[in-house]
Amino acid sequence: MSDTPYSEPDVAASPGELLRRQREAMALSRDEVAEALNLRPAVIDGLERDDYEEVPIATYRRGYLRSYANLLGIDPAPVLAAYRARSGGEEQESKVTPVHVVNKPPSKLGAWLFRLATLLVIAGMVGLTLMWWQSRGGSEPPTPGDNAPVAVDSLDGTTITEGGDAPGDELDELDERTGDWTQEVATTRAEEADAGTDATDSAGESAADGDGDEPATADADTDVAADDSSDADDGSETAAEPAAEPSTDPGVLELTFNEQSWTEIFDATDARVFVGLQQPGTSATVEGEPPFRLTVGNATGVELSWRGEPVDLTTRTGANNVARFTLGE
Repeated sequence: MSDTPYSEPDVAASPGELLRRQREAMALSRDEVAEALNLRPAVIDGLERDDYEEVPIATYRRGYLRSYANLLGIDPAPVLAAYRARSGGEEQESKVTPVHVVNKPPSKLGAWLFRLATLLVIAGMVGLTLMWWQSRGGSEPPTPGDNAPVAVDSLDGTTITEGGDAPGDELDELDERTGDWTQEVATTRAEEADAGTDATDSAGESAADGDGDEPATADADTDVAADDSSDADDGSETAAEPAAEPSTDPGVLELTFNEQSWTEIFDATDARVFVGLQQPGTSATVEGEPPFRLTVGNATGVELSWRGEPVDLTTRTGANNVARFTLGE
């Protein structure tokens, strides 16, 4: 602020003229005043020229004039008096007329009509449901006495029709086949029982005659155990092989998503090599030409490794837990 002494404003002058004279006396520019009042320079210029197109609301005009006068160190009362004298009766303060809302309870007729409309809507929905069911061939379930033929699709794609009313001759033939099948099963079971008895007797005789063959059986068991031990040794050597190390290829990125994350990756050719909303518990391998430009949402829930080493995303995370950085420059 300048130390220029304050001069009594000219009452006959306009408010803009009073402000402009004091600003020039203090050697201030419009831009400096606009920056101090946090206003646009066009607003300051309009106030000094008494042109209020930039400030169409009267309340804002008076507020800006008062703030301008206080900034220049002059009494805002003469400035506002000059503004009111210049505007005359044109400025009318709008009065807000309160609106009285009367809440009336619904009439009985309205409540009855609402219930009727609700019933009609429900009935219409039920009717549409029945029509849809009938259009899809819906009907009552078959009764126990329904002998209509049934079409069955076999495994080879052919259709077999089963059921229906069987003539009397076919029923008799079916009974005969059933009786023959039952008799055949009984005969087979009797023959198997006799064969089992003979096999038991033969096994007992073989066991009595074959006591001298036990050493050969023991040798065979020893050979089998040795083979099993060799297979076990081979399996141990296979299991002892070291696990595959993480990829050290500079063009490969490994990502593990512990939480839901939207991720987008571009490589050096500006090609988008990875994008999408990833679900928790998933992982991804991204290949491209470094350096990579990455945008990782919910970065604290994502693990990233490059060249076999983990990349700390927490130090690269900005606002809203989003990490935007370039890797491999």
